[in-house]
Amino acid sequence: MWENWSGELRCAPARTLRPSTAGEVARAVVEAREAGQVVRVAGAGHSFTPVVLTDGTLLSLDRLAGVLDVDRAGGRVRVAGGTTINALSRELDRHGLALENLGDIDVQAIAGALATSTHGTGGAKPSLPQQVEAVELVTADGSVVRAARDDADDGLFRAACVAVGALGVVTAVELRVVPAFTLRRVDRPEPLEDVLDSLDERIAAHPHFELFCFPYARDALTRTSDVVDGPPRPPGPWGQRRETWTTNTGLELLVRLGARFPSSIPLLNRLVTRLAGTSTKVDRSFRCFASPRHVRFTETEWSLPRAAAADVVRAVRAWCDERRYPVNFPFEVRFVAPDDADLGTAHGRASAYVAVHAYRGMPFEELFAAVQAIALAHGGRPHWGKRHALTARELAPLYPRWDAFQAQRAALDPEGVFTNAHVAQVLGAPGVVETRQAGAATM
Repeated sequence: MWENWSGELRCAPARTLRPSTAGEVARAVVEAREAGQVVRVAGAGHSFTPVVLTDGTLLSLDRLAGVLDVDRAGGRVRVAGGTTINALSRELDRHGLALENLGDIDVQAIAGALATSTHGTGGAKPSLPQQVEAVELVTADGSVVRAARDDADDGLFRAACVAVGALGVVTAVELRVVPAFTLRRVDRPEPLEDVLDSLDERIAAHPHFELFCFPYARDALTRTSDVVDGPPRPPGPWGQRRETWTTNTGLELLVRLGARFPSSIPLLNRLVTRLAGTSTKVDRSFRCFASPRHVRFTETEWSLPRAAAADVVRAVRAWCDERRYPVNFPFEVRFVAPDDADLGTAHGRASAYVAVHAYRGMPFEELFAAVQAIALAHGGRPHWGKRHALTARELAPLYPRWDAFQAQRAALDPEGVFTNAHVAQVLGAPGVVETRQAGAATM
């Protein structure tokens, strides 16, 4: 039995395999195809959609992990697909290197993080797919193919960078890296309306900027991260305990209280914002980007044109306030530069991301449906690893290169070896392409 991180999704595959080489992956895929089984790949289980579920063959890439090659002079690193972002970051740091931008969770396998378009924050900084230079994957017929950004025909590369696992099994990735750097991260409560009114200035002033806000609190918690000279100064035992309390222990206590006494949630929202206070951390970039997450939740997240961020935050807060909806988790707002992956959620536009969470066991369906409606009204695209209810017919018009991606999918997996029920929902059935005009499907 496989279960995702939040404990909401489970499946019982006919076979669960842990290949350690691309050759073993290829054999497993061919055997599954011959047996008529759907192949899916499990990483850390941090997706909140049924993207992994299968009753056929489930592959775990935890044995297909590690840094395979480091080209320090060229600023490149080749890494096996099952390598966690945390392990990759620590190994890069030993070589004096780093990824330019990362998300706020680093336990995912690199292949899974790419599959769902993990982004991080930074107005001029690339999402994770935009840092990819080459992808190696095993396709439905067992072939091992490589696609690179500098290929004369980069169609497969642009499709493979964000593919929701629909093109094959990513066995290795080549990434662009930069010299290791230290960040000074400052978390500070500030009046939310002031922050929303000055988003452009804040994004321009700091290489990495994000904010967190509760629906019933007037203040937001802003997080600015700036590159500084000198060595990192990791927090001591007291600083580590404070960070653990803020992001996990204290938060869980407050959200449990809110779950037990929903009428107290507005008060708790304001209390947790005040308790957060101002804190500073000076450390290596990867330790500033990511924080441990122990509080279990479910989530919806939407990529938006950057100019829509403030309006969407205000609209979601207004919806919650009108209904006194019990939301005891903060909204998160982040920003990235455009990317060029066919299904990259920041494809072709400077983007903002608004994420809305619900604590485990708390109601979320009505809230997430409202967030979806608000986001779609502002040009939103759902995060591929977060909850939404859109189908391929509705998603197709949101991506300018949708048809190009589907052409690659039809060529690599015409029988749908990698298509489970969720992939069929969001990308269409094998061999059927939902056109960008959202009209009739074409064969």
